[in-house]
Amino acid sequence: MRRYGKHTDEDDIRSRPNRKGNRPRTHIRPKHEDAAEGMVLTVDRGRLTCLVDGRAVVAMKARELGRKAAVVGDRVALVGDLSGTKDTLARIVRIEERSSVLRRTADDDDPYERVVVANADQLAIVTALANPEPRPRLIDRCLVAAYDGGLEPLLVMTKSDLAPPDKLLELYGALDIPYVVTSREELESGGAADRVREHLDGKVTAFVGHSGVGKTTLVNALVPKDRRRTTGHVNAVTGRGRHTTTSALALPLGDGRDGWVIDTPGVRSFGLAHIAPSRVVHAFPDLEPGTEGCPRACSHDEPDCALDTWVAEGHADPARLYSLRRLLATRERKEGD
Repeated sequence: MRRYGKHTDEDDIRSRPNRKGNRPRTHIRPKHEDAAEGMVLTVDRGRLTCLVDGRAVVAMKARELGRKAAVVGDRVALVGDLSGTKDTLARIVRIEERSSVLRRTADDDDPYERVVVANADQLAIVTALANPEPRPRLIDRCLVAAYDGGLEPLLVMTKSDLAPPDKLLELYGALDIPYVVTSREELESGGAADRVREHLDGKVTAFVGHSGVGKTTLVNALVPKDRRRTTGHVNAVTGRGRHTTTSALALPLGDGRDGWVIDTPGVRSFGLAHIAPSRVVHAFPDLEPGTEGCPRACSHDEPDCALDTWVAEGHADPARLYSLRRLLATRERKEGD
């Protein structure tokens, strides 16, 4: 083997030729200081539609981002053709830090969490009062995901012309969740949409709900200029509807209001494998101080849990502790249980 001394000549160094004929790779990445700011409106098969200076720009993720994916609601930096004209393509070179994330897993045994929406201020949980019947376990799971991700929950109950909301309101009364009750007739007249808009003004709100509850019908009433296809069909046997929204889409609230509505695909399960019980307790500031006396790794639903004493001493309403334990228990059972 040939050995080189301390003072080798440049011609003595063997260099492997670059067969592809392109420049050698470097770890130094451009900073893209002149990149434009944008917001991801929707994602479709690797193409992302972004709002840049008031116009829609189609972009793709730059290779340098690796596996990091942008989702609806993300604030991103873009370079390239930002004209927004047909058949043009920009590049997303940076995804800014997120203020909130709505995550879910496919089921409780799936370790892979999916970010559904980024940077939303509020999660509107849409549920029908009848046809299909309410699914409290799914509502509970959405609440846990909202509290964990930093989103404020809003409960929107539809089809009040078919059933009263009293039972559902009683179930969630201790959580002090803002709510709106709507009917089909009110949506058609515009009165219900106006009541919902009052909760959306100045906020980015993600709408979530299982199929057939009228979520997309509600979104269409809120943003009539950007109507999405609806179904109105609910299976008579299963009580479930057919998916009409296949991808998340951000729409401006309009009607003179500053806000965004993000319509998401209907869900049939909402896995919580990625959420630890300790993070759910943060959504209960009246109960959280009482956990200081809990044993290590307390599930908050066992004989030695300090929350029982905390509530007995009058620091919090017993109904709040019941609600907390019900939400924590949703991580251990399916929505239909």
